[in-house]
Amino acid sequence: MEGTMRIFRLAVLLPLAPVFVSPASAQATAADIVAAHIRSQGYPCDAPQAAKRDSRASRPDEQVWVLTCANARYRVRLVPDMAAAVEQIH
Repeated sequence: MEGTMRIFRLAVLLPLAPVFVSPASAQATAADIVAAHIRSQGYPCDAPQAAKRDSRASRPDEQVWVLTCANARYRVRLVPDMAAAVEQIH
């Protein structure tokens, strides 16, 4: 239940991050949050560098982010009450 609430809070609050902090800080915060989430599912992400929201692929109830790490790039679909769908991209 705690994991479900964490995903829900992330999906709801992450798009609002730029409202509360400067753009540079918001980008770093989004990368850190998405990276922590995929790491909890067993995906490696060394030194998260950027997370960019994919507005074309996102839906109101499913946020999609492209996460760039030092060792890989991922497309991460965050869905409330479910594990994130993670796809490594090149």
